[in-house]
Amino acid sequence: MTARIAAEIDRFHHSRLTLGARAAIAVFMHAQNMAIVKSLVSVAWADGTYDDAEKEMVEALISAFEASEEQAKEIREYASTKRTINDVPVDDLSDDDCRVLLQHAVLLSYVDGTQHESEKTLIHDMAKKFGIPDDESHSLIELAENRAKRFLNLL
Repeated sequence: MTARIAAEIDRFHHSRLTLGARAAIAVFMHAQNMAIVKSLVSVAWADGTYDDAEKEMVEALISAFEASEEQAKEIREYASTKRTINDVPVDDLSDDDCRVLLQHAVLLSYVDGTQHESEKTLIHDMAKKFGIPDDESHSLIELAENRAKRFLNLL
């Protein structure tokens, strides 16, 4: 399941990039992508645990975003400590990044097969923190939930 969701994130992420941008990412993980992955760690911790499925997902994200070994180590160390919405580096994210992050957060919240209420709350709180209008955030979240639910049978 985590590989399928990571592949979906990678497909979505790369579909929005130009060839030049993809080449630049191949060399090193962009700071905004690092901020997205670190933000997703908060989602992984939202239900109070950082279990194997969530660890696998973070590893898949490290791979999908083509992190260097040094960056991968930084992310793993960052993820080893419980993170909350207060740890989301909003200042490092563009408006587009926030919208992509919100959709990725929904996918990650289903990685263990169930979206917990605490994860759902965190996702809605993230949308508010990002300043995404309610009608837009509801639409983004609903689309991502439908996508995530399509992958549930792969558990």
